[in-house]
Amino acid sequence: MNVVDKGIEIVAAGAREYLTFRLGQEEYGIDILKVQEIRGYEAPTRIAHAPAFIKGVINLRGTIVPIVDMRLRFGCAQADYDSFTVVVILNLRERVVGIVVDSVSDVMELAPEQLRPAPDLESSIDAQCIRGLGSVGERMLILLDIERLMAGVDMGLATAAS
Repeated sequence: MNVVDKGIEIVAAGAREYLTFRLGQEEYGIDILKVQEIRGYEAPTRIAHAPAFIKGVINLRGTIVPIVDMRLRFGCAQADYDSFTVVVILNLRERVVGIVVDSVSDVMELAPEQLRPAPDLESSIDAQCIRGLGSVGERMLILLDIERLMAGVDMGLATAAS
């Protein structure tokens, strides 16, 4: 295992697959094993007093799923929802959460030598939620630790009962 700054670990035991998605001009990657499904965007039911980036909830085959708009979560400009806008349903430990993204690009396999530590910069994303950067040719992916990001206190999502 390679250990980078701040104790963030990048697993080097072989290649890993990431679902890549876009928010504006930025491209992000999340561990494909956390993805349950990808759905077209449908307006969720709004919940009173929820943080602005929590768009509401949807009923997914009997499971109530909170929907987080990643543009709002990261402080980006408000996006128009169009035919490319999707909701990525994530299975995080015992919690199901949906994230709204501008579009899904593809599933990409990254070998350990394609991974780099993230620079230590001021950002709207907690640095501990960034696993590192992945590079493929001219493409640069921001690799997110989506479980850590969704578990943040500021998310306003209650933890699943044990």
